[in-house]
Amino acid sequence: METTSMETAYRSKAGERMYELTKRAMDVFISALLLFGLMPLMLLVAALIKLDSPGPVILRQKRVGRGLKLFDCFKFRTMVENAQALQAELASLNEMDGPVFKIRKDPRITRVGKYLRKYSIDELPQLVNVLRGEMSLVGPRPPLPHEVEMYEPRYLRRLDVKPGLTCLWQVSGRNELSFEQWMELDLYYVENRSFLLDMEILFRTIPAVVSARGAY
Repeated sequence: METTSMETAYRSKAGERMYELTKRAMDVFISALLLFGLMPLMLLVAALIKLDSPGPVILRQKRVGRGLKLFDCFKFRTMVENAQALQAELASLNEMDGPVFKIRKDPRITRVGKYLRKYSIDELPQLVNVLRGEMSLVGPRPPLPHEVEMYEPRYLRRLDVKPGLTCLWQVSGRNELSFEQWMELDLYYVENRSFLLDMEILFRTIPAVVSARGAY
């Protein structure tokens, strides 16, 4: 018996739904487990940030999530309190192409912040975003609103899925890649996402973070 296009579409949609349910269950279980297990480390980091420089311990930034929905993304603060105001003065030093702003030796980064960023410890509070359903463990990194405004139309496809704590960009060299290479990796993930690909990225994240390749 031949399979109709309608049956194929139904099976595809059912498979996508099963993947989404499995992914969400994994997100909730692993993020809750990590938040509980890493709580002593996170409390130590909070104390070090407070002792190192004035300002809040947790930074809340508006980021763009799935379907262009804005949400508060949590990070440990790694820069001086007036970092955003100083960015305009450093614009000419930007080392990234595209709408992203990054400097290898950013003078706004605090002493503690340098190590938190190197080993991605500053991203740990985003486990709360994962638990709340605003992010996933795996997915394209959440962009800033002004970055999205400068996207080529095809790059908006990366916002069809929840942003993630880690992604193909994270395990493939991070800031060593061009902005276009970064976007292409995200588009590849969106088109080919699966439970197996998610697990592969998660397992590759550990050595990527430990090596600190492309981190700054």
